[in-house]
Amino acid sequence: MEHKIKIHNRLSIPEHELRFRFARSGGPGGQHVNKAATKVELLFDIRNSQSLSDSQRERIERKLKNRISSEGILSVEVQDTRSQVKNREIAIARFREILAEALKTRRKRVSTSPPVKAREKRLQEKKKRSEVKKLRRKNGMDD
Repeated sequence: MEHKIKIHNRLSIPEHELRFRFARSGGPGGQHVNKAATKVELLFDIRNSQSLSDSQRERIERKLKNRISSEGILSVEVQDTRSQVKNREIAIARFREILAEALKTRRKRVSTSPPVKAREKRLQEKKKRSEVKKLRRKNGMDD
């Protein structure tokens, strides 16, 4: 049975659509860093994915355009730990979060009109302010 990565209720990506590349990680770690390829790069081909609908593909490409290569490959790099297995798990978790966020639809804003009381209060404040300014004129009540 193929393992699938659940993005949200209506979308799961089969693991065979993901590619992983491993490299030596930078930073502290002594000899271990120089020998072990613990850095993980998760690659997902958005344009050729069988799991995505056209609308999902278009939304992902639009929202994640800075993370996607010109070939349509989404890349997630992780070198947080000194363990390749843990970095791979973290990369999958980040991939899931990134895709879920990109596929969220924003609710349409429903425009409402201000309540009658609020409108009346605003007009009263304007009248009061107008009166204050009238009283500041040279002759008091110039009309």
